[in-house]
Amino acid sequence: MIKNYLYFFIYDNTESDLCKLESKYIFNQKEKNKLLLSDKKIEPSISAFIQKRMDILLQAEDYSTLIEKIKNEKICVDNFKVEYIVLDGDTTEYSKRLEKLKDIGYSIDGTPEYYKPAITYALCYYKGVWYFGTLIKNNLEWQKHKQKPFSYSNSININIAKALVNIAAQTNTKRKILDACCGVGTIMLEACFAGNTIEGCDINWKVCRQARTNLSHFNYTANVYRSDIKDIANLYDAAIIDLPYNIFSNPGDDTTQHIIESTTKIADRIIIVSITDIREIITNAGLIVSDYCTVKKSGKAKFARSIWLCEKKESDLGGSLSMELIDEKD
Repeated sequence: MIKNYLYFFIYDNTESDLCKLESKYIFNQKEKNKLLLSDKKIEPSISAFIQKRMDILLQAEDYSTLIEKIKNEKICVDNFKVEYIVLDGDTTEYSKRLEKLKDIGYSIDGTPEYYKPAITYALCYYKGVWYFGTLIKNNLEWQKHKQKPFSYSNSININIAKALVNIAAQTNTKRKILDACCGVGTIMLEACFAGNTIEGCDINWKVCRQARTNLSHFNYTANVYRSDIKDIANLYDAAIIDLPYNIFSNPGDDTTQHIIESTTKIADRIIIVSITDIREIITNAGLIVSDYCTVKKSGKAKFARSIWLCEKKESDLGGSLSMELIDEKD
């Protein structure tokens, strides 16, 4: 199958495993060395880790052949810019890179614009092939959510929230998702931004009100139920549970078991975020773990979140991963 898109990722070491888990459920493959070739066209801004996407127009193993192909396209456009993207394995010197950018610029009929281009083209060399195409960058508009009216220091960050939504939805915006312990709506905001269908619930009336305020502040519409999860009657394709914890709330195993077991009754696929080992609780709830990763908090090596992707035992998965296998690095 022809792969028409080249994706470039950005993340720090603490989020490396999360990025790989997210890319697995977006692209059906894990990114490697912050790159991924795919036949799937994905908007970069749905993820915090996809920095940009190249829509490949032309490619050739020989650079001169690529230039001839560009000339034959007779591209005519004003206000364009050309960028050279340096990847691992590309030993082209800086002066030679500039020459190649000029080659492409002279092959396009139009006026260049460096600061506010209407269209950006890109050139890169990857695994023995020269690629030329248009560049679509992450617009970063989702970062406005950092300025939401209500937030708490213990809430998960935006990067994790966006990844959880992508793992749950798998790029299918028609899937109905539940944020089972929604808090002030951090996960719900990212789902709404990406165009996903999501509802939230929380037993705390105060944070429910704050979640509704946060959603309306950005003109998003989604239901937030002030309810114990056991009283939710709707059914969902997937549910996300960021288990509650803070100085006022430190749920024990019984509460955690209650939340997970209740969610299992209304969703077949569940993504759980915890700060403790909940393997036994997951098993007791009739779930299997099909994927797993940890995310450390930057600067605090002892603090880490575990992310568990769980399915019901009776679902047709072709078998589960053993806990020993899950703990191994790919």
